[in-house]
Parts: sequence; structure tokens; C-alpha cells
Amino acid sequence: MKSRTEQLIEHLNLQPHPEGGFYTEVYRSDGIIEIDEDEFPDGRHYSTSIYYLLESDDQSHFHRIKSDEIWHHYEGSPLTIHLITPTGSYRTLSLGKNLEKGQKPQQIVPAGYWFGVTVEEQDSFALCGCAVSPGFDFDDFEMADRSDLLEQFPEHEEIIKKLTRE
Repeated sequence: MKSRTEQLIEHLNLQPHPEGGFYTEVYRSDGIIEIDEDEFPDGRHYSTSIYYLLESDDQSHFHRIKSDEIWHHYEGSPLTIHLITPTGSYRTLSLGKNLEKGQKPQQIVPAGYWFGVTVEEQDSFALCGCAVSPGFDFDDFEMADRSDLLEQFPEHEEIIKKLTRE
């Protein structure tokens, strides 16, 4: 009998994501918006959306994109979204359904923030959705380099080492 994560990966046709976890694109708008030619030279779709699954023994490694990203919690464990702002502040967002514990079913990661994600419950998983506007393009995706982040933000060494690859 397949585990719930195996069922979701198969049913939703999820593939490994470069940052960790599994994903599949669900929506990409037909329309293209022409904006800041220096930052988005070919324009971007109005919006995109993916399913994203993360298991408790994995994490989404620190990365950043050039658009705001809206996270939605669908099923499983709550998540912690770890943020390092462009000015170097560290904070977390709790994504889940238990409002009494401070979780929210939707959280926003602002454009340009370094962020990574961890599953809060052991031997568990979380199924989420992520919507990006202007739409996501891998040209706008940057994986963090551990040594660069440690040089920029040495005060956040512990979380940087946890959420980056050597």
C-alpha cells in the first residue's frame, strides 16, 4: 500500500524541485505583462501557481525569486517559512491551519527575500500551493550559496547552515 506522500506525488504528477521537495505547475496565465525591462527583459506571465510537497526529512533550501510568492496550506504538517530580508533581518512565518497556535493557512514571501521552508512535525509531510505574480520563471530563481550568505549574514549562521547545501 502506498504512503500518502507517494499517492500525492503520483496523483498530482509531482517532480523533484531544485530547492528540495516536489512540485508541478498547475497554472500559467496566457497573458504576458511587460514590466521593468532590466529586471524582466522578456516580460512575465501575469501569474503562475504550483503544488509543492515537502517531507519532514527534507527542506526547501534558501533561495529567492524576483516576485512575491503566496503560500497556501492544503494538507499535512504545518510549515515554518524562514526569511532573511534584504536588510539582513531574520524572521519566520507559520503556515498551517491551527490559528490558535499562530499558524495561518496563507502566507506571503516578499520578492527578493531569501527563504527556505521546514516541516514542523516529524515523520510527516505538507502539501501546499504557491502562487507567484508576476509569474514565476526559472530565470528569476536563485539558489543561495552557503559561503556568500554566511559572509553577508554571519549572525544567522545556524539557520543558514541548516537550509543551504555545502
